[in-house]
Parts: sequence; C-alpha cells; structure tokens
Amino acid sequence: MLRKMLVGSVLFTSLLATGAAGPASAAPPWATLVPFKRVDADPHKVYELTESNGPWLIMCTSFAGPTAEQQAHDLVLELRQRFKIEAYSFRQTFDFSQPDPTDGIGFDQFGERKKMRYLHPAKFDEIAVMAGNFASVEGADVDKTLDLIKHAKPASLGEKYKDQSSQRFAGLRSFYRTVTLKADNRQKGPMGAAFVTRNPLLPEEYFNAKGLDPFLVEINKDIEHSLLKCPGNYTVRVATFRGVDTMKPAEFERLTSERKGDAKIDQAAMKASALCAALRARGVEAYEFHDRTESMVTVGSFNEYGQPRADGKIEINPAIHRLMQEFGPVKRRMNDGSQGVQARMEPAKGYRHGIPFDPQPWPVQVPRESAAAAYNQSQFLDR
Repeated sequence: MLRKMLVGSVLFTSLLATGAAGPASAAPPWATLVPFKRVDADPHKVYELTESNGPWLIMCTSFAGPTAEQQAHDLVLELRQRFKIEAYSFRQTFDFSQPDPTDGIGFDQFGERKKMRYLHPAKFDEIAVMAGNFASVEGADVDKTLDLIKHAKPASLGEKYKDQSSQRFAGLRSFYRTVTLKADNRQKGPMGAAFVTRNPLLPEEYFNAKGLDPFLVEINKDIEHSLLKCPGNYTVRVATFRGVDTMKPAEFERLTSERKGDAKIDQAAMKASALCAALRARGVEAYEFHDRTESMVTVGSFNEYGQPRADGKIEINPAIHRLMQEFGPVKRRMNDGSQGVQARMEPAKGYRHGIPFDPQPWPVQVPRESAAAAYNQSQFLDR
C-alpha cells in the first residue's frame, strides 16, 4: 500500500520563483528567431551562484584540491558554451582542523567528557558546480537537463585534467562507469551522480510548505509507528534513506514500471520500516516517516528542544542530547593505528549486515496534520 501511494501521486505542488521577466521591447526583433538558447559564456567572467538563481538547480559535481578553482571555472564555461546550460560555481569552506564539538565516549582525568576529533583533520574549500535556473521541479526542462548532464562527457572532466583532477571521488566514479552500463547502452559520464536540489543561498522558509501535504498524511497515517503519532513536538532523526533523484511526479510514475522492491524509493521505505521494527523490538521509542523522496527513522518524543541561555544560545534538552550520543557514531581503530569514527549499525531482519544510522543524529520537529505546522523533510532546527 505504501509503495502504491508513493509511486502513484501526482499531487506535488510547484514552488514558483518570484520576479518578473523584463519588457519584451528590451530584446532585438530578431532575437526570437535564434534557433538555440543564448547563454552568456564570457571566459573572463566568474559565474558565482546568487540568491536570484534557481530556486531549483542541478548539483553537477564538486571539486577540492589544487586545481579545484580552475577546473570548476572551466566546467562552468563548458556547460555554458558547449551545452547551453546556465551554470554557476558555489564555494563552501569546511574546517575539520578543530575538535568536534560533539561529546565523545567516556571522561578524561578531570571528569570532563572526552571530545571527538575528525578522522582526517583539515581545512579546505570545496567548489560545487550547479546548473539550471528552474522555477519549479515539475517542468520538462528539468528532466531533460538532468539527463543531459548525467550523460555528458565534458572535456574539463576528461583528458585535460586526467592526471591532476580535483573532482571529488573522480577515481570511484571512473571505476563505476567501467562496471555499470545501462540497458540502452547510454553510459553515464563523470557527472552521472548529478541530482536536483535547492539553491543553498535561499532561506529555509522559502521552501517550507504551508502545513503537511495531505498526500503525506495519507501514506503515513495507517503505519503502526508513524511519526504522525508521536505525541511530542520534537524527536531525534537517527536514520535517513534517500529514494529518488528529483521530487517530481514523473519520477514516481517511472517507478511504477519497475519490479516491486527494486526501486530506490521502495528500498528506502523498507529499510526505514525494518529499522523502526528492530528498534521497537528492543524497547526503543522509534517512529518512521515516508515522503516523496526519502524515508526516515526517529527516536524519542519531547515537548521542548531546550532552554535559552544568558548568551542567547539554546542549551539542548539533556534527554535529546543523550539520544544524539547513543545513536551517534562509534569509535573505530584504523589500519594505521589511529582512531576514527563510523556510523552505527542496527541488526535487522532481512539485512545481513544490519542497517546504518546517520553519521550525526539531529533533532527535528514532529510533522503535524494541522495547517499551522510547517514541515519539510529537511527542516532542521537551527544548529
């Protein structure tokens, strides 16, 4: 029943971008006769992502390393020049050189909680290349552009940087391409893992629905341990299982032709249900929730997230914090003798090696049927 509801919906509501088109008189009279899309592609310009792009885009790939900036710039230009796709770069800085603020396991000689550290301490910039400029996720141009990007073989991701590519997981992607080939012989290119996503520069509120979608209520309400039945206002999200690449009805319609259980959305739902059942079997207050793109498992039920402190920050509810530690990553000794961390695994019926939890559990609001409660599957509390 859950699969039927997931793959049969065409009720997804579009999020339309604000902003109006410029006056028609601004374009020369012959502009409409040009048989191809005009996309600005000046080699001397830097096309950085802004809040006015999107709100929906395609995450093509990302770079981190000595050639990252140049390679990202080249890919943006090639997507614009050769493929006529609006592309942008988006830079983020990751700092793993400082101790992880999450409390570790055990206490030191002073009675203080041990602090966790990152397995590979480093500080680096990662540059993502994002493409498209879509007002919603439902247009046919989204599917067409995503398919083009997944199968494209741009020179900037080929021979030009063959020996010094800064593309993330370039070697792994290359290996997968050598062992996987689709039935129609259309082999995916170096951006084969591209997916539709939101503009990261827009605030969370821009994407929040005005209440929980009635379709999501329908597919979750009859589940024995549905998150909709959680009595509290907050819960801790401990596991997430992604099902599809986009959030469009066409994605679900396509899944109806696949054998039951083979579709990623089926597998995501089954893992969430199995994990929830396994946790319930050992006395854990667990809940499951399924939406159009993923399924998740949460634990616990709390009325308050935390208490405000004098410095303006929130002191997290101790009970929530304990659950975050209990289901958080565990220490692991590496081959070189150093210590790292890895996500926990839960033994579950039908899964030989168990089902993994998220690397970092985090509190979320409980979805409500009331229109007053705004919920989105990625709505987290401010960290």
